[in-house]
Amino acid sequence: MSSELPSKTQASRHGGRITIVASTYNEKYTTALLENCLAELEENAPHTLVDVVRVPGAFEVPIMVKRAIVEETGADKPDVVIALGVILRGSTAHADLIGEAITRQLLSISCDSLTPVIHEVLLLNDEQQAFARCIASTLNRGREAARAAISMINLLDERYTLHSVKQRMSNISRSGSLI
Repeated sequence: MSSELPSKTQASRHGGRITIVASTYNEKYTTALLENCLAELEENAPHTLVDVVRVPGAFEVPIMVKRAIVEETGADKPDVVIALGVILRGSTAHADLIGEAITRQLLSISCDSLTPVIHEVLLLNDEQQAFARCIASTLNRGREAARAAISMINLLDERYTLHSVKQRMSNISRSGSLI
């Protein structure tokens, strides 16, 4: 587990789209995750369009992540999706099973769609850990999710720009002109 937030990253472009899917279960913590994520995005990527979808619990997060990616096209398709939720362990293995299922699904959705999914559906032992990661500032996973999303948008922009330059250079070398 990391003990500090990654460095702040400024958005490299004027735009982009992020969809945040956040559960409402354990509302005190999930709302804090969402608010911290939105504050970080507003501060460091103010021109990014952000859509928020709230779902009942963590188990419902993957289906809405997939819908956000699959059902939207063109300019409405998110560049990155952020998944937020809080699962608190109890006296049975249920929380671990839910956490593992969510992790597998989010990874599968991301790899299959080639859309980055920032996974901050947290599996925690108790409310003290939830407070530290959702409300306090040192380990705040909402802010961390926003920073990761901005970094991925910047990386995708760099890759797109590099591809465009290579494509233009290839066209120039084939045609012998800049047109």
